[in-house]
Amino acid sequence: MNKSILALTAAIVASLGLQACSGGGTKSSTSKLPVYLDPDKKVEARVEDALARMTTAEKIDIIHAQSKFSSAGVPRLGIPEFWTDDGPMGVRPDVLWDEWEQAGQTNDSCIAFPALTALAASWDVDLATLYGKSLGEEANYRGKNMILGPGVNIIRTPFGGRNFEYMSEDPFLAGKMAVNYVRGLQNNGVAVCVKHFALNNNEDNRFTTNVIVDDRTLREIYLPAFEMAVKEGGAWGVMGAYNLYKNQHNCYNEVLTNQILKKEWGFDGVYISDWGGTHDTEQAVKGGLDMEFGSWTNGLNNGSQNAYDSYFLADAYEKGIEEGKYDISTLDEKARRVLRVMFRTDVRNRPNTGSMNSEEHYSAARKIGSEGVVLLKNEGNILPLDPSKGGKILVVGENAIKMMTVGGGSSSLKVQNEVLPIEGIKAALEGKMSVDYARGYVGDTTGEYNGVVAKQKLYDPRPASTLISEAVSKASKADYVIVVGGLNKAPHQDDESYDRTDYALPYGQSELIEALAAANPKIIFVNISGNPVELPFIGKIPAMIQAWYLGSEAGNVIADVLTGKVNPSGKLPFTWYARLEDCGAHALGAYPGKANGTTSLAGGYEAPKVDEEYKEGIYVGYRYEDKESITPTFAFGHGLSYTTFEFTGVKLSSKSTKDGAMTFTVGVKNTGSCDGAEVVQLYIHDNEASVDRPYKELKGFARVFLKAGQSANVKITIDKRALSFWDTKTSAWKAEPGTFTALIGDSSDNLPLKATFDLK
Repeated sequence: MNKSILALTAAIVASLGLQACSGGGTKSSTSKLPVYLDPDKKVEARVEDALARMTTAEKIDIIHAQSKFSSAGVPRLGIPEFWTDDGPMGVRPDVLWDEWEQAGQTNDSCIAFPALTALAASWDVDLATLYGKSLGEEANYRGKNMILGPGVNIIRTPFGGRNFEYMSEDPFLAGKMAVNYVRGLQNNGVAVCVKHFALNNNEDNRFTTNVIVDDRTLREIYLPAFEMAVKEGGAWGVMGAYNLYKNQHNCYNEVLTNQILKKEWGFDGVYISDWGGTHDTEQAVKGGLDMEFGSWTNGLNNGSQNAYDSYFLADAYEKGIEEGKYDISTLDEKARRVLRVMFRTDVRNRPNTGSMNSEEHYSAARKIGSEGVVLLKNEGNILPLDPSKGGKILVVGENAIKMMTVGGGSSSLKVQNEVLPIEGIKAALEGKMSVDYARGYVGDTTGEYNGVVAKQKLYDPRPASTLISEAVSKASKADYVIVVGGLNKAPHQDDESYDRTDYALPYGQSELIEALAAANPKIIFVNISGNPVELPFIGKIPAMIQAWYLGSEAGNVIADVLTGKVNPSGKLPFTWYARLEDCGAHALGAYPGKANGTTSLAGGYEAPKVDEEYKEGIYVGYRYEDKESITPTFAFGHGLSYTTFEFTGVKLSSKSTKDGAMTFTVGVKNTGSCDGAEVVQLYIHDNEASVDRPYKELKGFARVFLKAGQSANVKITIDKRALSFWDTKTSAWKAEPGTFTALIGDSSDNLPLKATFDLK
């Protein structure tokens, strides 16, 4: 312990009538400490000891916020405050105690890591560990107990405003990536808060949407990623969602929170409300909510300060206990869970002090982004560009000069540096190829969020026709045209609180690209987004890459891929629909729901409730495409490379199994001329089932790096859960005896290897 902590400990020990060892003898300096203060004691023993010493008022204090991002500790016992922070891609700058605006600090700039869609596109669980580790170190340095992430909700519709914060349309991929993210971050002594539990699949009407979904769909599609994060990852925190399920808000939902998360899955961590997700004391008490943040009650009116005692789990709860309305044991359980995460993340006992904006973290951000970029199309091998041949490059598009770390809601960051695409491309080609720029279109020019101001000035009064004419004129004289476009973090694009309203590219980008393609056949489209978009021009351009929101190293990552410094190996974590109607939720009119009655919100306000029935059921993403024989623009799992790979064969550990365990050994060879990585994807097909099942479902994957000409055997193991469906009759997972087929390849629409086996 350092001197300040020893002094604090001595004072607390003295106040408790105890005597601490002075050191120098054979006894540990902590041997006389109260159990709850002794870091050498087990967490559970510390929790129970602290709980026994606390007053009811102190227990109430630790289960609700005292500021925008913190809850009180127990000063009398020397238990420190608990500090949370957004977000899943970087540590948000500190804000004022009671306001969302920046606190004005000069030492809270961070590194932005790529969005979680980019991480999932790497299909690399080791990279997820690196991501969590790096983010945890930054959070550790800033003294944060908890990072509010990762987001693991399913990408159900390409209109979802927060899809860029989530990982995949497939629960298995999202779950596997989340497990390692959780482990990597919590190894730093910083808690995750896996969000948003559950069924938070759209932003429009997010406070009032009541999801109607059958039990099988809930279990097979929308819960597995959370379950894996809790049971395999060991998550210490889970955040409730704004929406409702079974007409009850998910921040305190009897079925989701009490029955499934805590009882069935054995979650021993803290269940936290999303900010403003609590609306009622009694429901919050009984529905499993442990910590309340961000509420807007009658006692916290516009402009008032320090009104946190008016929260639903504050004075109103304590009064209910005094009147006998609520049992003290329920409060004890909430406080117990909060103390547990407090002691697990006590900043005084962390293994290191973390690091911020380090070279290692910039390197990690660049590596994660590089492995997540997806080469979607490359006709005639136009990519990679060869700078040694010289020539003229024209870069077109607002996204080439726009910071993407600013805006988008709670994930907005204050970065130490963000390399813009135009900056990365110019640096990579400097002295080899000339680089010119044309705006092409004007989109979002705000460049500010909660006091964080972007470094670029985007105002441009010229009309669209002038911008297109300028770009076309320059394109006709260029050897290659790189269009950097897509979506951004503005409302109704990739942005919290808003869903998209159109599947088309915004700001007339499709018309721009059509015009450019008519002037120059060598168009390379770099799409920056967290969602798929409509691509009516895809047949007229030879190359396209999906670049996501890549964080601080965005420009360098894009340049690395374009020039071949990095051989792209990312695979799509969602289906790229040719038309919006090819998505099940839209085809069946199951989004965005219909008004039906009202729901009670904070302050006694009755808001129109929106019932949203998930009519597509288990048929989300590629499952729906298979069912309806739809060909997407790009399939789930699709991603090209600058080299080529061949799948040479598959061997099974046995031809039958009794417990469901099976290992597949897949031969893979790099048949091209450069080194690269391939992702082996394994899908399971149930040859005959008593219930309707998707044609195939992802149940295993492995990433392998091979040098040119190199071969390797890749092992993928599955268990009985991979063969199972949720049986609504028994409310349990069921694997029926019979024959199954493993389908193996490099994308959901390219599975050349097949192997059958029996479950006895």
